[in-house]
Amino acid sequence: MSIDINSPNRLINRELSWLEFNCRVLEEAMNSKTPLLEKLKFLAISDRNLDEFYMVRVAGLKRKKAADIGIVSKEGLTVTQQLDYIYKKSKVIFKDQSLCFTHLCDELKEQGVEIIKSVDLRKKELEWLEDYFLKKIFPAITPLAIDPLHPFPVIPNDALSIVLKLFDKEHDKFQWSIIPIPQNMQRFIKICGENKRILPTEDAIRLFLRKVMPNFNIISSGYIHLIRDSEMDIDDDLEDVEELIESFKSALNKRKHGSVIRLMVNKDIDRDLIEFATNELHVEPDAIFEIDGLLNLSDIEEISMENKSKFKFQPFNPAIPDYIKEFSGDMFAVIKHRNVLLHHPYESFDPVIDLVEQAANDPNVISIKQTLYRTSDNSPIVKALAQAAEHGKSVTVVVELKARFDEEKNIHVAQVLEDAGAQVVFGFMKYKTHVKLLLISRKEEDEIVNYLHFSTGNYHPITAKIYTDISYFSADQDLALEATKVFNYITGYVQPAGLKKFSISPIALQRKIFDFIDIEINNAKAGKPAGIWLKLNSLVDSKIIDKLYEASTAGVKIELVIRGICCLKPGIAGLSENIRVRSIVGRFLEHSRLVCFANGEALPSAKSKVYLSSADWMPRSFHRRVEAMILVEDKDIRKRILDEIMYLNLNDTEQTWFLDSEGHYYRYEDSSKKVINIHKEFMSRVKEEQ
Repeated sequence: MSIDINSPNRLINRELSWLEFNCRVLEEAMNSKTPLLEKLKFLAISDRNLDEFYMVRVAGLKRKKAADIGIVSKEGLTVTQQLDYIYKKSKVIFKDQSLCFTHLCDELKEQGVEIIKSVDLRKKELEWLEDYFLKKIFPAITPLAIDPLHPFPVIPNDALSIVLKLFDKEHDKFQWSIIPIPQNMQRFIKICGENKRILPTEDAIRLFLRKVMPNFNIISSGYIHLIRDSEMDIDDDLEDVEELIESFKSALNKRKHGSVIRLMVNKDIDRDLIEFATNELHVEPDAIFEIDGLLNLSDIEEISMENKSKFKFQPFNPAIPDYIKEFSGDMFAVIKHRNVLLHHPYESFDPVIDLVEQAANDPNVISIKQTLYRTSDNSPIVKALAQAAEHGKSVTVVVELKARFDEEKNIHVAQVLEDAGAQVVFGFMKYKTHVKLLLISRKEEDEIVNYLHFSTGNYHPITAKIYTDISYFSADQDLALEATKVFNYITGYVQPAGLKKFSISPIALQRKIFDFIDIEINNAKAGKPAGIWLKLNSLVDSKIIDKLYEASTAGVKIELVIRGICCLKPGIAGLSENIRVRSIVGRFLEHSRLVCFANGEALPSAKSKVYLSSADWMPRSFHRRVEAMILVEDKDIRKRILDEIMYLNLNDTEQTWFLDSEGHYYRYEDSSKKVINIHKEFMSRVKEEQ
């Protein structure tokens, strides 16, 4: 196959690539090597992922279609063509999810846990369930009549409801009704209180509808699950912080009323119920999906088993390196002694929290500056920052209000910090602040020493246990000076000058990457070793993809580890024959972003250029976000990234999928090689060091 560099066929559509990624997640729910309860988790994740995809990406496409913009993607697809493919592929995924759930139910049954239907209930179970229903469920549900005086209610996004067609015996007429199922109600009922036979809550409600609606004949009933457009429109011309926060609060409220972009119904639902629901919710026919099985599979993580550990991944405790223990956990002493790299989740996130908490309580600390994109509920880092401000330290926190689905949480975080006396900054209206950066200034004898932390992931202690990310600590004062300039850019709009170790967007990150790739191209043309190793979550930007094609054509050997979306086509003669793309999906979510250039000697070598980054290579990362990529100069840390982290990423044999030139993924298959599971390998190495 041959493709011209100017042809739209040189690229894979990003939406289609994402759907392929979600199929790889679903495959882990069918992987015989995955423990049973973890299979349920992967199935739930694939369902939740698809919901968010519809809330954001499909919603955006539908908006473009409604506006009749007529945009054609860089791959040559119209909006209508993209939506048609998404709907077609979604039907396949939903069918595969239902089949997967059926198989998992069989596995659960073999282990003594049975998910039953109401028709399977035994007499004593039915008696128990009726009592349970009247005491635990009946008081919490509210049937809502639908007629001219009672309009169709606002059903929350991602909510499950029962729709009914009734006959009013008293008034001799038909009646429509709906029963929204509370979203915080448990989804599965343990029959007789034992974890052996489990019934979905909606089936129990449907079973006892006559107790809910005693004055009606129930003609038909069915389940619906809807997904709404969750994009937010924020005015870019707001004049002050109060207006900004009020605008976000208003947008969050409007999100609850977003248009319905997908409606899922049970397969045996009556046609008149579908027609009723679609008319009331204004759903287009191609956005309706009939599901043969359980709706809203994201709830199945609720299902548990006796002796859980037997059916879950082997427990793992993140390590704290010995060199940190040697300093009794004093992070300032550790960082001043040496640069530190922590590879999460194999190495603990606690030292990051410890650094902020120690800074909050250290009388010699003058100031703390930090960016917060996402963090946990009751975040220890937020508490420490608030405490530092209460102690009179200068605390500046950049809180990103536009972090999707965390907007409300971040408004609360900002208010907590402001109440404590911290200076809260919301950055740019036009750009999301996505860089993960912490800078602490500390008085030591007659000088000020600056301590820096840079991360490829969020300051989120919960996700740090399941996402692979890199934390980098340094007391390099030149690096800290550049970090100060980055903060000044975000808080004061001061254009940073003279950056040598930091490359930031939207100013120069993309251009710097072009320059680095050009060096490899020139080295290849000069007959020198030339190579690129890249680990990202997504590769979408067409300009950079074309630059990688140019590098491949020049003879640069390129190894890409792209977990999710990849719009580049590898292995095409005359275009990308020197590029190989793999995706690693498994126990941990691969999230770290690493960029390595050969720099004149074959990778890996002491001469290689290695960078850590907060950015994936996507248009938004280069043009609509504040991101950063930093140079790793410490030779020991650079060697560890190349010889350990990247080496295992490029040699995994159990979790790896390869991308072919047609845009399809296939599992790694080579029985001649040693079996390597990257996640198990990193965990075992940490255990050996403990």
